[in-house]
Amino acid sequence: MNTKLSKLGPALAAAFLVVTPDMVLGQEGAAQAAPSISVEMNQIQQHEGACQLTFMLRNTLETNIATLVFETVLLTKDGAVNRLTLFDMRDVPSGTPRVRQFNVPALACDDLGQVLINGVAECSGSELDAQTCAQALRFSSRIEVEILG
Repeated sequence: MNTKLSKLGPALAAAFLVVTPDMVLGQEGAAQAAPSISVEMNQIQQHEGACQLTFMLRNTLETNIATLVFETVLLTKDGAVNRLTLFDMRDVPSGTPRVRQFNVPALACDDLGQVLINGVAECSGSELDAQTCAQALRFSSRIEVEILG
């Protein structure tokens, strides 16, 4: 009897390994497919006495965003608050990427450590409000300056 179980164990383990990748990929795909507003910290560049911050936005919600304004905190590399400001991302249509740039005067890009989206000051569109938009936010950075929310 013990012999039958020892032969059956490897077969069950192999069957589990064959099924598991599909199940895991299905779960990951479902998580990635969840409607969201992605905000990518794309680039910073010193520009005429100001630090120019470039963001890439993607709206995968089922509705267009007419207005999107972030309460934003700029933090230095040592974690100190440099300033609190509003960034008006304007409209963000569903399914159409948007790039938004902001020139922050009297800020050296080399001093910028993190960008914190402290909250959604305004979000409007069909059936949208600030709370709904805040819950849909997803952040990433393609540069060493981190974006948090």
